[in-house]
Amino acid sequence: MWSTAREIAEGDLVIVWMTRDLVQPLAISSGKELNTRFGVYRHAELIGVPYGSKIGSRNGKGFIHLLRPTPELWTLALPHRTQILYLADIAFITSWLDIKPGSHVIEAGTGSGSFSHSTARTVGPTGHLWSYEFHEARANKAREEFSSHGMDEIVTLTHRNVCKEGFTVVDTVDSVFLDLPAPWDAVEHAKKALRKDRATRICCFSPCMEQVQRTIIALNDAGFTEITMYETLIRPHQVDVTPPLPTVSTIGNQLKEMEARREAKRLRQIANSRSRGDKRKREETEDSAEDQSAEKRHADEVDGSGKRVRTEVSVTQELDATLTEQPTTARRANAVTTTSDAGAGPGTDGQNLTAHVVKEETPESGLPPSKPSVSKAFPEVRGHTSYLTFAILLPASAIAEASTNMESPTTEPTPEAEVTPATS
Repeated sequence: MWSTAREIAEGDLVIVWMTRDLVQPLAISSGKELNTRFGVYRHAELIGVPYGSKIGSRNGKGFIHLLRPTPELWTLALPHRTQILYLADIAFITSWLDIKPGSHVIEAGTGSGSFSHSTARTVGPTGHLWSYEFHEARANKAREEFSSHGMDEIVTLTHRNVCKEGFTVVDTVDSVFLDLPAPWDAVEHAKKALRKDRATRICCFSPCMEQVQRTIIALNDAGFTEITMYETLIRPHQVDVTPPLPTVSTIGNQLKEMEARREAKRLRQIANSRSRGDKRKREETEDSAEDQSAEKRHADEVDGSGKRVRTEVSVTQELDATLTEQPTTARRANAVTTTSDAGAGPGTDGQNLTAHVVKEETPESGLPPSKPSVSKAFPEVRGHTSYLTFAILLPASAIAEASTNMESPTTEPTPEAEVTPATS
């Protein structure tokens, strides 16, 4: 997991980033495939690809990003066995407990290993993390992950109920982190594990206020000082740069183009309607002529006298075309009238509007329009409400000195003023 190679190799652990909410770990093994809704990817084709590459699928359904694993990405991609700590809590705890390279830390409640990976990176090879988990199956799974991620020399994982049995180290660690259902039962054991030659720190993670109250009582009874409680919340924002707003002239040109397309479409409809009307009229004329010829022949055969039947031409299509064209023509006339009215006469409102438009189109600065930035908060934030209770354990020398000062008086009595007898 802590490889510094630039390219992906066989057996490496990579983080597959598909969407902001869909991130998963992937162990590269030749002969296997990754099947997602974003396509199919063969592991053999990912070997030799640089970290951070964007890979397209074989079937063209989408793409993925292959990222180098870090504790931050592992927190987003790890398989959840318990409720985990997210980056906001981890960063705050690490800072307040003063965890740095070379520190010795105890973690009670390994869980899914989110806090363990961040702490192991912080303490480095010169420090050490003792992690305790009372659930055997979770402890075995976490031990396998720590071993495959190359953390064996930094992390010591023990299957143990620290609330009853205590810790395996005494007077050793610089800080203790308790993520337990009943942290007050482990406060005394944590005090024994903390160093006595310097000031040390403790943090208790609790999801409800009742647990915080019982923890504070236990910390007071154990002699811890500077007890404080914090609630960590995070609200990320996404900032997007939107394109500049179009000018009035651009919008006017777009409206003119739309009107021209609409007028061309109207003229095509009128032409097609007239063409169909002419065709129908010719057909009706031919049918009428044939009918007249047939009637004349029939009349000649019957009584020898023929009458020419007068035919009438249908004007239905012409009337429809007129009715269809009339509203559009009226609208165009109104539009022309409005335009001429807007620009008529000095000192009118239309002239002021035109001057305002010209001012927008030609700014005095001559610079292109700026692109505004829009910020919005995510509707849901990954994390959960929690209370972090911190306290400090002073070194034994400071405690002994404070006890001595409490037993002895802090101020000496003021000597009485001597009285000099008056002389006569």
